[in-house]
Amino acid sequence: MKLFEMYDKAEPGYQDTGADNSKIKWKQSRNTKLILRQIRKLRKMLDVRNFEHANNLKKIRKQYTPVNPDAGGIPGL
Repeated sequence: MKLFEMYDKAEPGYQDTGADNSKIKWKQSRNTKLILRQIRKLRKMLDVRNFEHANNLKKIRKQYTPVNPDAGGIPGL
């Protein structure tokens, strides 16, 4: 979790209110099988994470690309 996520309003679609991660009931704690819904949710989460990571890399590449000297900029530096 990032720091700004604690203070900003949650974006719609990021949290599933049905999966509130409530405490597991007795006799269900050893249930390790993932249902198809959980597998799909994990796959979507991974896709979103990869998409956001790619967008962050694009921003970083744009920020750190060298400036073209013919484009102007600050002379003498």
